[in-house]
Amino acid sequence: METDTTRRDFLGRAGAAAAGFLPSVARGQEDRAGARLGVGFLGAGGRANSHIGMLLKLQKAGEPVDLVAVYDTYRPRAERAARRCGEDVRVYTSYRDLLADPRVHAVCIATPDHHHGYQAIDAVRAGKDVYCEKPVTHWRQFDLTKKLAEVVAGSDRVFLLGTQGMSDGAWALMKRLVREGLIGPPIHAECGYFRVGDWGERGMPIDDKNAQPGDALNWEEFLGDAPKRPFDVSRYFRWRMYEDYAGGPATDLFPHSFTPVADILALTFPCRAVGTGGKFRYEEREVPDTFNMLLDYPEKITVAVLGTQGNDHPGASGGRGAPGRIPTIRGWDGTLTVQGNEVVFIPAQGCKKPAQRFPIEYGEDNVRYWKHFLDCCRRRDRNTLSPMDLAYRVQTALIMGYLSLRENKVAKFDPDRQRIVLL
Repeated sequence: METDTTRRDFLGRAGAAAAGFLPSVARGQEDRAGARLGVGFLGAGGRANSHIGMLLKLQKAGEPVDLVAVYDTYRPRAERAARRCGEDVRVYTSYRDLLADPRVHAVCIATPDHHHGYQAIDAVRAGKDVYCEKPVTHWRQFDLTKKLAEVVAGSDRVFLLGTQGMSDGAWALMKRLVREGLIGPPIHAECGYFRVGDWGERGMPIDDKNAQPGDALNWEEFLGDAPKRPFDVSRYFRWRMYEDYAGGPATDLFPHSFTPVADILALTFPCRAVGTGGKFRYEEREVPDTFNMLLDYPEKITVAVLGTQGNDHPGASGGRGAPGRIPTIRGWDGTLTVQGNEVVFIPAQGCKKPAQRFPIEYGEDNVRYWKHFLDCCRRRDRNTLSPMDLAYRVQTALIMGYLSLRENKVAKFDPDRQRIVLL
């Protein structure tokens, strides 16, 4: 599998983005956004409702933010979410209509994976700041991932990916220690995500088993660029189980565990990726329940990302936040990991540096993560905790791993032509 976009195409489109993706609505919003921000929600399912709850907490605490619009392909779900948001909340059956609403300054994208990239591009072009749930795109959408990176880079819009664990002070501390040379040249890292859950009825309940496409349920819009199929109530409400719309642990869970590692080590794009795993416990689904990948980088670093949804034991290092997300970062001089509320340095054999412990000042906080995004929007600060350029590098690695498993091949990255090649 190869993509046809060359590096020259990439740079050319980025220049075009810089010239043309700053519509008047974007420039006209800055004064209004300085006082209060209006947030619109693309998607009204479980994850979107979690975000609504976080913003309502901030609003109650005095944050100048309004929840002004909700879109979903299932109207009853959108209406329920809108009632939570407060008065004068508009319900949209077209996300493009929501993007045209001048009261919306920023959007929260919490739709199925295969819609994220398209909706984020349209939002940026409409002059909206973007909080996009992970993964940033679907596993078959590498070209779209690259295009989104170009569009964001060529705009003045704020972008934050929903890898909420990046709010944990542990990772900023580890990043600083690596930059200061404590572990010497990095050579190896590992991380993972372990949980029990099949994403079936317990994880993604079916709202209405008798639901059918019509005025209240837009099946065609849900399908988007996915293969055209007859309506299936399980596919619609439990979409995480199906390859057309999701990628299992590789793209749904690993963004949480791998993003801090990619940031700590300033990783670029993998030279090669190998993925292993499969459906080892839950047969009803299409996506793997167990997935592992090895990534080799031109920086002469190997990263192992391991995980299963068949067992939730996080490993010897214990757990911080979600199970198994503790990274271990190895360098020539020693190793960094987390034990309790401390980052721990363990000297390597022959290294004369002493063992050390560093207190972590604060933990993961999803509400604070939202506050960070809103503050960045007001300051026009595009240096968010999980920006699009980091999301692009992370998602490329995850796509490579997934394609390797799916096609039983080694995935390599051509940095000059910005493409993935399977061998």
